[in-house]
Amino acid sequence: MSRDPKTLRSRTWFDSLEYYSFARRAYLRSEGLTRESFHGKPVIGICNSWSELNHCNIHLRTVAEAVKRGVWQAGGFPLEFPTISLGEVFMKPTTMLFRNLMAMDVEESIRANPLDGVVLLCGCDKTTPAQLMGAASADIPSIFVTGGPMLSGQYRGKEIGSGTDMRKLFDLYRTGELSEEGLMEVEACSARSNGHCMVMGTASTMASIVEALGMTLPGGAAIPAPDSRRLSFAEQCGRRIVDMVWEDLRPSHVMTRQALENAVTVDMAIGGSTNAVVHLLAIAGRLGIELTLEDFHNISKRTPFLANLRPSGAYLMEDFCYAGGIPAVMKQLLPLLHRESITVTGKSVAANVAESECFNEDVIRSFSTALAPEGGTLVLNGNLAPRGALIKHTAASPHLLQHRGPAYVFDNYYKMLEELNRDDLPVDENTVLVLKNGGPHGAPGFPEWGHIPMPKVLLKLGIKDCVRISDSRMSGTSFGAVVLHITPESAIGGPLAAVQTGDEIVLDCAARRIDVNLPQEEIERRLAAFVRPAPKYNRGYGKMFLDHVTQADLGCDFDFLRAVPCGTVTPE
Repeated sequence: MSRDPKTLRSRTWFDSLEYYSFARRAYLRSEGLTRESFHGKPVIGICNSWSELNHCNIHLRTVAEAVKRGVWQAGGFPLEFPTISLGEVFMKPTTMLFRNLMAMDVEESIRANPLDGVVLLCGCDKTTPAQLMGAASADIPSIFVTGGPMLSGQYRGKEIGSGTDMRKLFDLYRTGELSEEGLMEVEACSARSNGHCMVMGTASTMASIVEALGMTLPGGAAIPAPDSRRLSFAEQCGRRIVDMVWEDLRPSHVMTRQALENAVTVDMAIGGSTNAVVHLLAIAGRLGIELTLEDFHNISKRTPFLANLRPSGAYLMEDFCYAGGIPAVMKQLLPLLHRESITVTGKSVAANVAESECFNEDVIRSFSTALAPEGGTLVLNGNLAPRGALIKHTAASPHLLQHRGPAYVFDNYYKMLEELNRDDLPVDENTVLVLKNGGPHGAPGFPEWGHIPMPKVLLKLGIKDCVRISDSRMSGTSFGAVVLHITPESAIGGPLAAVQTGDEIVLDCAARRIDVNLPQEEIERRLAAFVRPAPKYNRGYGKMFLDHVTQADLGCDFDFLRAVPCGTVTPE
C-alpha cells in the first residue's frame, strides 16, 4: 500500500505552482494549525448533517469529535463541514422533496474541496440515502457513521416504539379512549433520547442497508445513539478512512451490483421500510447499475423474513443490537448473499461476519424459524400499477391480503384528514380507501401520506385495519394493509387518476396484483378526460424538482443526476 503524499487528491490544492496553493496553506494556518498538522497527510472531510431542526441527528457534533480522534490517530488531517440536514418530522411538505437537493449538496461539497476521503455522518430517514447518493456520484474513498436508534420508549410499564406505537396510541386519543393528559404522557416518554426511531422504520432500515452494502464497519447500524460504543465505533471509522485513502478504496469498488443485491436481501430479511426500495433504486441509478422492481420481487421470493422487529414484529432496535444486529442477520443469510463482495474493511462480506453470533433467537430468527418464508416487501403490478406498487405485507392484517371492496376516493390529503373524523363517513370494513395526488408531482415531493389514518367511524367499531391505496409513500414505522408507490402517479395521468368512488378494487397479494375492476376501455375513456393539475411550483428548486424528478420505479432522483438512461417522467 503506497503512502506517497504525491498521490493524494488534495495535493493539487496545496502543492501546485499557483499562488492559491500558498494562500490555502496560509488560511489553514489562520485556524491555529501548524504546517505539521496537514502537510503531506490525507485530508479527511467529515460530512456532518447535524442540525437543531433534526432531532435524529442532534448528537452528531459529538460523534464528529470521535471521528476526528480516529483520523488523527491514523495520521490523517480531519476537517468537518456541514450540509443540508433533513428533519423528517419538521419539514413540509416532505423531506423527500429535498433528498435530491441534499445529495447534490453532499456531492458538490466533496467534489469542490481538497478532500482525499470522507466520513459521512447521518441518521434521519433521508440524510442517509442522500449521503449515499452524493458519495456514489463523487466517488472518493468514503465511509459512513450512522447516528443510531433512540433508547426504547417506556410507557406505563411497557416498551413503546416511536412512530409505530405512537400512531396506535394517537388513534386511541382520536376515539376518546386516551385522555389529553394520557397523550401528554406519551409525548413525554416515547422519544427519550437522541437518535432516530427505534423500530425498523426508514432510518433503521437505511442504516442497516449502509452496513449491508459494505459502506460502514460491521455492527454499527443498531448501536443505540447514547451508547458509548457509538463513539468508539465512530473513532474506528475515523482510523479506517485514512487507510482507505491510501488503498484508493472508493464507493464504486464497494457498491457494486452484487452489493446492491446483498442490500436488497438484507432489507427483505429484516422487514425493512418500503422507502428502502425507492432509495436503493436511486443509489443504483447514481452508480450506473440497472436495478429494477423485478429484482426486488425475485430477491423477496427467495429471502425469509428473520428480524422480529416492529412494526412487523415484536421487538425494538435495542433488542436487535443486543441480539447481534446486522452481522448476525447476514451470517444467517450467507447462502443467499454474494459472499465475496468487498466492503470498506477491505475484506469480504463472508470474512466480516464469520465470527458473528446471535444472542437471542427470538429477535433474529433462523431459516427454520423464520417469521415468513418471503421477504417483508411485495412488489405488485396490475391495471392500477403498470410500473409497480409496493405493500409491506408483513405489517398488514393477513385477512386483507386477498380483498375486494368498493373504493372511497380522496383527491386531496388535507380534506381527507377532515373527512376521516366524520361520524357519518359512508365506509365499512370492506371499503378500500384511495388517495390520489400524493406522488412526486401530485403532492408534490412524494410525501408519507400513504398511511391513510383509519376512519374514526371504523375505529369506534373496533376495526383497526382496512385496505388503503395511494401513489404516496408511508413512514417505515407505519403498518397496515397499505398499497404504496403506485406508478405512474395519478397527477401525471396514471391509471389511479381514473378511479372513482364505488369502483371495485381488487388486492391479490398471492398473485401480486392491484386492480380496479373496470374494462380497459372504460379506464382509457376516463383518462382521456383527465386534466393534469397546474404545477405547484413555477420557480426555484421546486420547479427544478417538477421538471426533472423521475417516478418511483426509477428512484425519484433527478434525470440529469443518474448515470444510466432514465426514461420519461410521464406515462408511457
